[in-house]
Amino acid sequence: MRRSAGRGLIALLAAGLTAAACTAPSQDGSATLTVFAAASLTEPFAALERRFEDSHPGVDVRLNLDGSATLAQQIIEGAPVDVFASADEATMRQVVSAAAVEGRPATFATNTLTIAVAPGNPHRIRGLADLADPGLTVVVCAPAVPCGAATQRVQRAAGVELTPASEEHNVKAVLAKVEAGVADAGLVYKTDVTERRQVEAVSFPEAKQAVNSYPIATLADAPRPALAREFTELVLGEVGSRELSEAGFGAP
Repeated sequence: MRRSAGRGLIALLAAGLTAAACTAPSQDGSATLTVFAAASLTEPFAALERRFEDSHPGVDVRLNLDGSATLAQQIIEGAPVDVFASADEATMRQVVSAAAVEGRPATFATNTLTIAVAPGNPHRIRGLADLADPGLTVVVCAPAVPCGAATQRVQRAAGVELTPASEEHNVKAVLAKVEAGVADAGLVYKTDVTERRQVEAVSFPEAKQAVNSYPIATLADAPRPALAREFTELVLGEVGSRELSEAGFGAP
């Protein structure tokens, strides 16, 4: 009985040490917080990363910015992630369905599509219907990612069917092709062309039919759960709202 009790105590202590290792800083006092975020959040989340690190000495926030669908799949497959911010609710629901989220996700921003064109709009693009011109090279997001799903919704709303030259895995890849002159136009979020000199935005009314809501959540198996909750609160709070508004995002 004593031997059995001793083994039980050892197991309990080992479990406690394992849990502590997941939440405590390393021996040099540092800690890494891993944040997976939609590529369209690059600029405001970079600013929030700096703010969080300034107020948490020894903490290194590591941003992984990519298409929401790609990030969600990595989380579902077991990637060690603390916080996930998606560009739409449908993608977040996949992670929730996999029991990978702590509590309920909270919406922190909204975004809509616009048409990115070269400065001066050399092809005189005025709306979504113009992108059906076979003489134009148009790029969009793949349907599996939020910007691609939004692209399909605006096409249905406008009664337009596009034939894109490529379907990219995230919105920044679409923007890069327009900026490089590889594409004449691309459907991106309005926040992607804010204060950019390499491209101009052409708005179109159907964009209002495809407003994307951005949810954020702390993950159930977050390696740094306390820090993850603090970062999530930063995004949802006044500071986060200000950074997102300055980047062109709408309120939830």
